[in-house]
Amino acid sequence: MKQVNLVIAAILLSISVFGQEPLKQENMEQKNRKEVYDFLKKCGTYYIATVDGNLPKVRPFGTVNIFDGQLYIQTGRSKNVAKQMLKNPKVAICAMTGNQWIRVEATAVEDNRREAKQSMLDAYPDLKSMYSADDGNTLVLYLKDATATFLSFESEPREVTF
Repeated sequence: MKQVNLVIAAILLSISVFGQEPLKQENMEQKNRKEVYDFLKKCGTYYIATVDGNLPKVRPFGTVNIFDGQLYIQTGRSKNVAKQMLKNPKVAICAMTGNQWIRVEATAVEDNRREAKQSMLDAYPDLKSMYSADDGNTLVLYLKDATATFLSFESEPREVTF
């Protein structure tokens, strides 16, 4: 009986330890996404780099949203930037506010769900004069496999992933 109790205790311990690890990781990734989101929102404008053939292309962006636990950006499907991200989804983002800046490297993943598009448009009502969730032009992409580095002249760089 004592051995059975020890086995049960070991199983329960492994479930409690290992069963919570993915949850802890997921919570940390959500926290990191939110921190990057907050920083980009504070900046207002950020710059996104894509690849066009063998040349980098950089332009200002201003949309960032959290939907369904992911960090999203938005553009028009007809724009060159959209074509570049759909062809090569590796992107880099840079933004600065005050004496702090951020660099984000990630893979941009298209999300065709109407709800994702509508969430972005609801977060940026001014876009509704140019886009709609059903227009076939609105493109929302979430960032995955992201590494964000927070930098300043006063402190050491700090890196987060999600």
